[in-house]
Amino acid sequence: MDQAKPNSCDTERLLRQAQGGDGQAFEDLFARHRAYLRQVVAVRLDPRIRPRLDPSDVVQEAQLDAFRRFGDFLERRPMSFRLWLRKTTCERLLMLRRYHRTAARRSVDKEVGLPDGSAFVLVNQLLAGGSAPSQRLQRSESARRIRNVMAQLQEADREILLMRNLEALSNQEVAEVLQIEPVAASQRYGRALLRLRKLLQANGLMESQR
Repeated sequence: MDQAKPNSCDTERLLRQAQGGDGQAFEDLFARHRAYLRQVVAVRLDPRIRPRLDPSDVVQEAQLDAFRRFGDFLERRPMSFRLWLRKTTCERLLMLRRYHRTAARRSVDKEVGLPDGSAFVLVNQLLAGGSAPSQRLQRSESARRIRNVMAQLQEADREILLMRNLEALSNQEVAEVLQIEPVAASQRYGRALLRLRKLLQANGLMESQR
């Protein structure tokens, strides 16, 4: 069965130290996840916001949020520390996106927060071993076409595809993030993958399977 990744022994040790008042322990805990959190932000950051907002800035603000909420996490332990940091970071990103959409509503709302390179990686991973040759996609199809296909998906579909394929979250972890049952998470992922394949076929980016 697909299991959520528990906290490592080192993470648990640092959590105990932080709970005992060791401020450096929290810094060390966050540092271990900073690169992952930056990736989480980067694949969701609207391209037209990027000149005004860097993923590292979002992660830095999320660190402050996490520090303020750390006591609540230690008391409740609702999920693994990594998933909790991810949740806190995504909440901060959502707040910042809303702010910048207010400042540049017309230009930003039309964009899908998926950088060109990430779009290629996501599609190639999803289609690995399938009928669509990833090498042909990289050679002959522009990132704009891939982004247009992703934009046709509902946000919930894009999100679960990103979590499973770019973040490499397990089905159990996705279920915890979405607060649904693992079976429902698996079904939702399967439906999102099917809809993406149909869109790729409709846009000539994938051969229909007979």
